Amino acid sequence: MVRVRDQVDLSVPRSDAFAYMDEPAHQAEITPSLVRSELIERLPNGGSRAAYTYSFLGIAFEGEVRATTYDPPNRIVFAMEGDLGGEIAWTFTSLAKERSRLIYEAMYEIPVPVLQKAAEAVARRYNEREVRTLLANLKDQLETAHNA
Repeated sequence: MVRVRDQVDLSVPRSDAFAYMDEPAHQAEITPSLVRSELIERLPNGGSRAAYTYSFLGIAFEGEVRATTYDPPNRIVFAMEGDLGGEIAWTFTSLAKERSRLIYEAMYEIPVPVLQKAAEAVARRYNEREVRTLLANLKDQLETAHNA
């Protein structure tokens, strides 16, 4: 299992960060290897069910995410199904007036059992870089729009 965790402090209120991340289309804007993220439906809990395509080492992985925990503006947890199985969790906290923190955590299984050990090490480093870029892109998108 690959596990990635990182965080970013944002110069926007927690509610703005939550609202931005709650839109599936925004995920493809800020996640470098996420080719597609489209809303399928809003769930009874208020969260979303979305289809994704993720490219890793030239291989496209497709599936869906479903919000299993939806607690605005504090937390969203997604179950990932399809070519990649696992969980993604976003936790939002307020730091001070007009500032917030997003903690991003992901855990998933590598789908190729024979290459699992080697692939996990490569995937962990790759995804740590992806999460850092995602968080930097989020910070740029939100703070640029908020300060405009």
